[in-house]
Amino acid sequence: MKKLLVTGSSGLIGSEVCIHFANQGWAIHGLDNNQRAVFFGPQGDTRWNQQRLQSQIKGFVHHELDIRNRQDILDLIESLRPDAIVHTAAQPSHDRAAAIPFDDFDTNAVGTLNLLEATRQFAPDSPFVHMSTNKVYGDAPNEIPMVELETRWDYADNTYEQGIPESFRIDQSKHSLFGASKVAADVMVQEYGRYFGLKTCCLRGGCLTGPNHSGVELHGFLSYLAKCNLEGRTYKVFGYKGKQVRDNIHSYDVARFIEEFIQAPRCGEVYNLGGGKDNTCSIWEAFDMVSQLSGKKMSFEYMDKNREGDHICYYSDLAKMKEHYPNWSITKPLESIFSEIVAGWSERRRHR
Repeated sequence: MKKLLVTGSSGLIGSEVCIHFANQGWAIHGLDNNQRAVFFGPQGDTRWNQQRLQSQIKGFVHHELDIRNRQDILDLIESLRPDAIVHTAAQPSHDRAAAIPFDDFDTNAVGTLNLLEATRQFAPDSPFVHMSTNKVYGDAPNEIPMVELETRWDYADNTYEQGIPESFRIDQSKHSLFGASKVAADVMVQEYGRYFGLKTCCLRGGCLTGPNHSGVELHGFLSYLAKCNLEGRTYKVFGYKGKQVRDNIHSYDVARFIEEFIQAPRCGEVYNLGGGKDNTCSIWEAFDMVSQLSGKKMSFEYMDKNREGDHICYYSDLAKMKEHYPNWSITKPLESIFSEIVAGWSERRRHR
């Protein structure tokens, strides 16, 4: 039986990958130490998701490790020698990084290096999938001419009609410290592929979402927005007239692409993994969609200042992904994503 190691296994993408590959007959090893609760407090706690995996996946093995601990990572991969590694563990918040720069860089950059070097030493033939972020592009996408529509911004330049391609520049822009630490990891993952020949790829995620997200204000756009609506909380809108646009991809479609890559891996590749143009929405449009599902009006407060380095409009050009892996496509439209998130939060509230 093939062995899969998933870091950040109790998170949104990590848990989805665990379930998906378990259903394909893989033996699943999850690495997670609930660091999200340290970064974000009790609202970010993911132990419930760890327990879900332990109850749903036969033979699931949980490793309570921190990816910053180099020796622990070397020892684990030496003893386990997994057939594939999916690295989703991270300090994931654009805003939180500024308050914890050492924790952010040590987790995102150094932790990734620890895993890469352990893979090179002990599992060099195993595909290595890294969850990167669209924040590696910094705020450079904001330089694209924009058109202001009634409820959203969009690109005025037809070059980007289908979104941002992987060839878009990643330097000479403001990233946030989170974006900078993820750039370091992203480039290192590419380098281990190009220099050492490891089968690596960076997935530069847009808004990754789904019903198993522990959304908080600083990370988890749609999940947190839905939670605020259901609980009658006030949602803070940060700048750009609330018309900022994101593409949203369900965690299931992320797991499906990871499966495609592991079946036919490449060396040092980069893909913009998002929902694409069809799965975009602005904050105002998201308010309308969630309110229609819940029957509750959205409570919000508008803050005139935008987040540092934040995108005005960002959606992923999926052409390269579809060219390299033609069997893959988006299966979860935006309406389904919203329905599942609202249902997921409603279910969790009932079991408190």
